[in-house]
Amino acid sequence: MPTMADVARSAGVSVATVSHVLNDTRPVLPETRRAVLGAVEELGYTPNTLARSLVTSRTRSIGLAVSAISNPYFTEILQGVEASALEHGYGLLIADPHDDPVHEREVVRMLHERRVDGMIVAPSAEPKDLVSYLGRHRVPTVFLDRVVEVPEEDGAPRFDQVCAESAEPTARLVGHLAGLGHRRVGLVAGRPGLSTTRERITGYRHGLAAAGLPYDERLLVHGDSESDGGARATAALLSLAVPPTALVTANNAMTIGALRALRDRGLSVPGDIALCCFDDFAWADLFTPRLTAVAQPSRDLGAQAVRLLLDRLAAPDRSARTVRLPCAIVHRTSCGCAETGDREPAGGREQSEHVHATAYEGTLP
Repeated sequence: MPTMADVARSAGVSVATVSHVLNDTRPVLPETRRAVLGAVEELGYTPNTLARSLVTSRTRSIGLAVSAISNPYFTEILQGVEASALEHGYGLLIADPHDDPVHEREVVRMLHERRVDGMIVAPSAEPKDLVSYLGRHRVPTVFLDRVVEVPEEDGAPRFDQVCAESAEPTARLVGHLAGLGHRRVGLVAGRPGLSTTRERITGYRHGLAAAGLPYDERLLVHGDSESDGGARATAALLSLAVPPTALVTANNAMTIGALRALRDRGLSVPGDIALCCFDDFAWADLFTPRLTAVAQPSRDLGAQAVRLLLDRLAAPDRSARTVRLPCAIVHRTSCGCAETGDREPAGGREQSEHVHATAYEGTLP
């Protein structure tokens, strides 16, 4: 098996130079880097990752903790994280916290004990212990998809965050349904405590206000971000004395549950009730009718999380950043419109970046 010394002889450089090229520990002339990498390729040299980590205190690995990895939304995020990590020479250790604060704390501890260089975490609805652990151990961390309010004070840990816009596209779905004549629009909201749930509720209420519709708390039911919960929430809305004529479901799992509840009652979409949903997924256009949906930039979210983490590793003391990526609304037929397949940018907003997480601007009625 070739050694680093063999690579050095083949490239005509010192062993130290080979180490600097492979570990990015010191600038090296481009031609020297090419010679070293060429020798590595020619000889089939494989670096000893364990030995390298002992020297550099880096394992070139990232811990990823996201719940419901089977969910197509998080699967696409995972693909974005993996592709970007590999591009930068990092491997992944993956764990599923199951959206449970106790299990979340344990899987993060496990990842930390495996000496990952940093973590990307989709926090639960109760992230207090998570934040405390990461802060106490000074683990470089990016919060993904769900933002956490962490005051940035002198000496406090700095957590970067990346998520998609939630409030604005939800408001636009409500406005679209109102524009089609609906006056009772129900919301199947996600798990209480999640920032995505709060922001989509805010967007729902803003959409109603902008359309001149009153807010009726009976038309908002939590589906807990799960299919069964979405079915129960939809059933509750349909049982109202005056049920909604249109629904907005706040994630893809709850959309499946809502469709099941509607089918069980023999209701057609959009003939009996219109439907718009958050999360576009690969088979959304295979349903009859095809689903009008908010498409989140899943892979871009994953790639952006890796970039933020690498920036944090390079500059541990810089200010924390929260990056929000815009979504697109894909118009299909479940809302009652004719088929277009158009992708409408949500508000036409570009990627935004803030020092702290921001909520949808404005005041509720």
